[in-house]
Amino acid sequence: MLRWGILGTSFISDTMAGAIAKSPASRIQAVAGRDEGRLAAFAARHGVAHTYRDIAALLADPDVDVVYVGLPNHVHHAAVIAAAKAGKAVLCEKSLTTTLADAQALAGAVEDSGVFFMEGLMYLSHPLMARLGEILASGRLGALRAITGFYAADIWRVANPAGRGTLFNLGCYPVSLLHFVVQAACGPQAFAARQVTGLGNAAPDGNLIDAALTVRFSNGVLASLQCSDGYGLTHDFAMHGERASLRLPANPWLPQAGPSRIEIRDHDGPFEEIIVEADGDAFDYQLRTVEACLADGAMRPPRPAPRLSDSLEILSMLVDWEQHCRA
Repeated sequence: MLRWGILGTSFISDTMAGAIAKSPASRIQAVAGRDEGRLAAFAARHGVAHTYRDIAALLADPDVDVVYVGLPNHVHHAAVIAAAKAGKAVLCEKSLTTTLADAQALAGAVEDSGVFFMEGLMYLSHPLMARLGEILASGRLGALRAITGFYAADIWRVANPAGRGTLFNLGCYPVSLLHFVVQAACGPQAFAARQVTGLGNAAPDGNLIDAALTVRFSNGVLASLQCSDGYGLTHDFAMHGERASLRLPANPWLPQAGPSRIEIRDHDGPFEEIIVEADGDAFDYQLRTVEACLADGAMRPPRPAPRLSDSLEILSMLVDWEQHCRA
């Protein structure tokens, strides 16, 4: 039985707690939060016996095996560093951090402590992503030439302004999927060699609310991404090779239990629909990934789930994107 300590009582911690409740291999040992009322309500909803008003107290609990960081992203690095120093395995909600300096400090602490770490890009653990990776690696599309992605949700009024806006709230999803696609189709080193340009619009709080990115990778693959915190909920992601195009018609960042579809259309006409079955949603599979890794003594998850090196590359592109939008 894997014993979880949850940092934070927000809706995302509620969602993770729901996944833990469904698993026979995990349970919530403790939860920490600053607001006494919210902390008590969270513990009552999820049947948590131990509550802490202080993160350090939870991390000192010897009965906590793994920590879920459901805190705002601008404090992820401090929480992960503390958890790693306490010898706890960590699942940290996205985005990894909001600055490269914080990300490097986080990575250094994880590596020095030798603990398991995974960023909570939960959709990458879903079977849909594994099947997508297999298709791309097979060469079914021919040589990859172009990738397009779009994600928008009307959340800026409720988002924490310290979280740095749409790129770190939503942009991490299309960027992380772009990262996985380029790795799967072109090799593990292909993502790093690139040129980027970006444009954006600012919200009243000064953070970016709309952002567009164009990328040229050194192998000639072109990509264009957009994200927005200001309207929607809408999404699209597609990739185009010399032989065929592939589209994910449902939201690829919130895959559910049941069937998911991948659509492939050859440029000369034939259409193929691939059905991927799943017995849980993305959070369920994310939990199973952590459980399997810790049972096996693994310090990093297998792809498609994000390894720490992947998370650092994803954040690097988010930071580049923001800098170009503000230039």
